Amino acid sequence: MEKALFAGGCFWCMVQPFEETDGIEKVVSGYTGGWLKNPTYDEVKMQKTGHTEAVYIEFDERKLSFDTLLTIYWQQTDPTDAMGQFMDRGESYRPVIFYYTEEQKQRALESKKALELSGKYAGPIVTTIEEATDFYPAEDEHQQFYKKNPRLYAKEKEERKAWVEDNKQVINE
Repeated sequence: MEKALFAGGCFWCMVQPFEETDGIEKVVSGYTGGWLKNPTYDEVKMQKTGHTEAVYIEFDERKLSFDTLLTIYWQQTDPTDAMGQFMDRGESYRPVIFYYTEEQKQRALESKKALELSGKYAGPIVTTIEEATDFYPAEDEHQQFYKKNPRLYAKEKEERKAWVEDNKQVINE
């Protein structure tokens, strides 16, 4: 089993697209990149730990490539916003592709370069690519949020969609 780690705003919105992809065995919401051991949701949300909300993924490389995960990731984030994602603001929501191997690092760099050259976005691609550090699973109530809280999840998705519509000038159609 291979592993991957992505940050792209609120982890509630990151789980479903990965979890529903064949070849992905496990998706865990959590925190990474900070200095505090075993942070809580409230500590991370207050932006006092240096962590970002992230999703840890275990996948079967015989069924699914890391490149496919990158494609899913880019479709969920605004790669031009370094200090948040959509209506979620601050360093705990910054977009990051974390890598576990040199091959993942190279694939991520190539993917980012291809996105830059695509002309899809008016602004520069600011998503960072960083070596993975300790990952701390979030509390149980944050795991599979879209299944446990479908109404709140739907509201979050609608707010995100509205934010994108209001800020459409960022994306070159």
